Amino acid sequence: MTPAHDSSGSGRASDSRPEGSDVNSAVPRQEPPTITGALPEVIVPEESAGRNPRKDLKTGFILAFISYGLWGFLPLYFAAIKPTGAFEILGWRIVFSLCLCVLLVTATRSWGRVAAAFKDRRVNLTLGMAGGIVSINWLVYIFATTTGHVLEASLGYFINPVATIVLGVFVLHEKLRRLQWIAVGISLVAIVVLTVEYGSLPWMSLLIAGSFALYGLVKKNVGGRVDSLTGLTFETAWLFIPSVIVLALVGTVGGGLAFGQIGLLKTALLVGTGFITLIPLLTFAGAATRLPLSYVGMVQYFTPIMQFLAGYLLLGEEMSTGRWIGFAIVWLAILVLIIDAIRAARSYRIALRKARSQQAT
Repeated sequence: MTPAHDSSGSGRASDSRPEGSDVNSAVPRQEPPTITGALPEVIVPEESAGRNPRKDLKTGFILAFISYGLWGFLPLYFAAIKPTGAFEILGWRIVFSLCLCVLLVTATRSWGRVAAAFKDRRVNLTLGMAGGIVSINWLVYIFATTTGHVLEASLGYFINPVATIVLGVFVLHEKLRRLQWIAVGISLVAIVVLTVEYGSLPWMSLLIAGSFALYGLVKKNVGGRVDSLTGLTFETAWLFIPSVIVLALVGTVGGGLAFGQIGLLKTALLVGTGFITLIPLLTFAGAATRLPLSYVGMVQYFTPIMQFLAGYLLLGEEMSTGRWIGFAIVWLAILVLIIDAIRAARSYRIALRKARSQQAT
């Protein structure tokens, strides 16, 4: 779990202003997008006027670690619901997420925003498409974490930034910096190594990375017009009827529903899938308004690290020598991206100071 500037974090390298850029242009209002991965489109950062930057930074980090910590905890959460199948968990997750969204929209008196989004046909359909894409991400992730493939799930989120870069190049026709190309090349080597090790493509990892990157790309089309709660409400509403059909099929031809038959605690955990979906999304929204975007991008790696540790140390999944080599190559690619993001942010700050100095004179 789990989804910046435009908070999709689509890695628009061409937007970064290099050192020596035209100082006569308008001073940019916010820092350039960095390669942080396809973070969910949540909100547009608020203006910071009248707020305490130091307090905002502290609060932002707390909220960010809550979000990424909860997303990193998901493998253990879903593993605790076994033997419930992935399709049933997905169905209940959508149903209870929508129920919780409706309650929160009512409590916060946000139906006006929901109505406005409903009347905007493009926003409505875009959120429906985003819901379909994220449901694929959820299903593959749940399947991976309930069938002993947590390490593959974590790999998917490790390589998600690279998937975002690839989409940026082929869909948005963006230009990459040299280090970004190097990171893409390193990642391809890692995929080859892991393919040889597994004996087939690591399809779960690639589907998780690709679907989440595509989700971020689609959400870019609604920009800052939809807040996180409204967005999730629409996405789950579009998925409600398909999820009911899936649950009905599981109940009739799939051996019966586990809900209510697996004990009180596990049934409560199924109900809680709505909370673990919405809470980290809302805390992430709060973090995104308080933290510099480059910080948000760095903290996001906390999630796959937690997933990896959960799979390896707590769930006992095996790591062969070949897997260690493949993961190490992926981590090298991430390091290259982090270095590139730091350099890009530094160049931007220098250009920003020069632009402000020019305007002051």
